[in-house]
Amino acid sequence: MLRFWFEAAVVLWLVPASVCAAARLYTEEDPLMILSSSSLKPAVSNSSSAWLVQFYSSWCGHCIQYSSTWRALAQDVKDWQQAVSVAVLDCAQEENFDVCKDYSIKFYPTFKYFRAHSPETDRGTTYRGADREIQSVRQLMVNILQNHTKLDWPDHCPPLEAYSSVQLLPLLGQRSDHYTAIIVEEPDSYVGREVILDLLQYSGVQVRRALSSDLPLLDALKITAFPSIYLLNPNGTHTHLHVQKRLRFFFSSLLRTLPGVQRRLKSSSSSSDGQMVALPDKHSTEPWRDFDRSKVYTADLESALHYLLRVELATHNTLEGEELKIFKDFVTLVAKLYPGGGSVVKLMETLSDWLLSLPLQRIPYQAVLDLVDNKMRISGVFLGAELRWVGCQGSRAGLRGYPCSLWTLFHVLTVQHDATPTALDNTALEGEAAAVLQVMRRYIRTFFGCEQCGRHFEQAAAASVETVQSREQQILWLWNQHNMVNYRLAGSLSDDPLFPKAPWPSPSLCSSCHEEKNGVHVWNYENVLLFLRRHFGASNLSPKYSLTPPRLPAPPADPDPEPAQTSRPQEDEKEQRGGERKEAERRAEEQPEPRPGHQALRGEERGLGGTGGGAAGGAGGGGVWILGLGFNSLDMSLCVVLYVCSCLFLMLLFFFFKVRSRRWKLRHSRLHV
Repeated sequence: MLRFWFEAAVVLWLVPASVCAAARLYTEEDPLMILSSSSLKPAVSNSSSAWLVQFYSSWCGHCIQYSSTWRALAQDVKDWQQAVSVAVLDCAQEENFDVCKDYSIKFYPTFKYFRAHSPETDRGTTYRGADREIQSVRQLMVNILQNHTKLDWPDHCPPLEAYSSVQLLPLLGQRSDHYTAIIVEEPDSYVGREVILDLLQYSGVQVRRALSSDLPLLDALKITAFPSIYLLNPNGTHTHLHVQKRLRFFFSSLLRTLPGVQRRLKSSSSSSDGQMVALPDKHSTEPWRDFDRSKVYTADLESALHYLLRVELATHNTLEGEELKIFKDFVTLVAKLYPGGGSVVKLMETLSDWLLSLPLQRIPYQAVLDLVDNKMRISGVFLGAELRWVGCQGSRAGLRGYPCSLWTLFHVLTVQHDATPTALDNTALEGEAAAVLQVMRRYIRTFFGCEQCGRHFEQAAAASVETVQSREQQILWLWNQHNMVNYRLAGSLSDDPLFPKAPWPSPSLCSSCHEEKNGVHVWNYENVLLFLRRHFGASNLSPKYSLTPPRLPAPPADPDPEPAQTSRPQEDEKEQRGGERKEAERRAEEQPEPRPGHQALRGEERGLGGTGGGAAGGAGGGGVWILGLGFNSLDMSLCVVLYVCSCLFLMLLFFFFKVRSRRWKLRHSRLHV
């Protein structure tokens, strides 16, 4: 049932693209080229790569049914584009009538492949095979490449022929600037050649294939099962690599995650450019933090909330109307579902209670910031004012960071909603089937800084989020949408070469999540759901690198205690303040210069350090938390002034009536006499 719902949701997500395209079955969002009468010949003639073009008709029923298969094929071989490109041309459009006639297209769909460096007179070769499933067409593409000669070989296509032991064994023990992966397979296997093309867009690794019939190689490498992968490291060592499943997807994913293997960016004109972009930012003073990819770090979640509340929200001077309602819903959601409790939860609960108790329809952002910065010195409330990316850190500034942490935060919230289904009761959010997704959708649409990103997410949500009717579906929908974004942005300028965008989770994190059906990678949704629950669950959160709230110092023990007094003589109080000021100056001189992100925190620590009680907190100049009502020093000053005025007024009334009563008595006594 879960698999059926998920496949239906994916179909619904894809349908609007076709509807909006009217007569066209394919859009610019698809990972293929849409050709026309004016672009067909320039694209396929004298091209540096081979081409596989589907000539179809948008009114053809079979073409409509087959469009999802062709789109999936294009996605499957997306990284092969420099060797062989996938394209479509709609013969039903009037402007394409003549070109389809010129290329002898009589039936739909018709597949034609064009060799690299073909002349303008070449009209392509028609594929007449009956099997048009993804695996068969993909193997056809491999055969097309291998049918090239040395003279017309595609410029960027690596060698696909099998290497012999004579060529490979001398490489053992040699140092190099890259990995060399040797895939040993049966003669009729396509795995090795497909992995070679899968790694075409990556630098730092070269893939070679060998056959199981090469006995000297098998004896030297001690290989007994096929296909197998043997790795030659840059330092000259070599070893047999273990994979959970002997499938193409597992081999490719394993090689992509090797240290130093990086995706070449689309805009780079050469491999050297790609390497330059991939290098960490040497000018950055941010230290690198080692992390475990199987963990979720609370430092990333706290950094996301810090950036969201102190940076992104700061662009709105006031919150009112729909904006205020969306912000209230977001704060309520985090307060109820953020795992682990602690100072962050107490802050969000305090902020939520404050927002819900205010009768105002318009709130200045500064008031929100004061509460987030804990200007009232509320015990146990703290959110670090520093960005500490751990699992979301990038190879250089500007990569990953906040978008990654925001995805992670909402993944955690969807899993927490599933684990605690009653957490949103009595919050006005319990009536929504996908409460986390709906709040996320509204927040991104209203506050998220990347307008184009928000528009893409809104389109996806409008297409299929209404089909989500359970908490399990909510978890899977967000995971699938995140992978869709990774597919779209893979290889773009925003893709981090050290952490390339790829289908997640990888086989190394969850091998049972991946399967192969008819040679095509598919997800096991039941196992994916189990993995997501475990990975984003509260038990998998690591507090490493998180900023901890400053501890309040214990009051010094008095060896000669005196009766408690509610006030001090003015001279003693001034003397104590002067001593505290000198002590603070002495500590500031001893401490090193703080980083910009730490200054606000140290200011809070100085304010919190002297709060041994309500009176001390007031003496320190900060706000006071009285009876849990949240009065600050200004409120208390106004209360004192009003109290004094009231006392004076009552005293005046007392003396006024006292004098009147005496006069009345005197007058009454005289009348009696």
